[in-house]
Amino acid sequence: MKSLAEQSVTELGGRLSVLTRQKRDHVKLDRLLQQLEAAGPEQQDAVLRRIYRLVFPHAFAEESVLWPTLRRTLPDGPHLTLQIEQEHQEVNELVTSLEQLPVQSPERQATLRRLVEVLREDVRDEEDQLLPRLQAAASTSQLRRLGLAWELVRRIAPTRAHPVVARRPPGNVIAAAPLSIVDRLRDAVDYRLQHSPTRDHRVLQGVSLKLRMVAHRIEHLPMMTRGEDPSTHRV
Repeated sequence: MKSLAEQSVTELGGRLSVLTRQKRDHVKLDRLLQQLEAAGPEQQDAVLRRIYRLVFPHAFAEESVLWPTLRRTLPDGPHLTLQIEQEHQEVNELVTSLEQLPVQSPERQATLRRLVEVLREDVRDEEDQLLPRLQAAASTSQLRRLGLAWELVRRIAPTRAHPVVARRPPGNVIAAAPLSIVDRLRDAVDYRLQHSPTRDHRVLQGVSLKLRMVAHRIEHLPMMTRGEDPSTHRV
């Protein structure tokens, strides 16, 4: 099978194909990871927020739209998608850990390095193994329909780490709307925090913390874990 990285837009099914959309996001992610590796400790959070807004909606749409299709289509679909879901779960756990570590902490730098490593592993596994299998099993029109569904879900998906929420439907689908609202409000507050005068920082930090607490309460509701595989369960 030919890796997505080696294929043109035409080979991937055109610009509307889910494969083209996936590859486009992967290219953006690679640029952001390079920026993160070059950033100093004080600049890392700004780059990380851009990574989160790309990665988490992207992965959520995969888990809601693409992986269920692969589990229905391929004999080994359940095994292949579980491997990716486990990588997504580790990303969620690493980001949750980063939120609790001081900027200058040696543990934070080790966690950042592992985050970059897992994200790159995830891209390779998807482009070299999983998505070529989808390409072989689906027609061009199906890839374009999946692309539309994936894009619609991505635009309304949560933008933050939620390691407690199931990586599979129906739990992740139930969690989508409330967590997306809270996450995007928090994104707006954090953007203001980054660009506002210093005198406003304490208030904005308090609002961001409260929104984070609301998100944690939502994701711990029992219904949010329905459908998950035990290997991606996190208490």
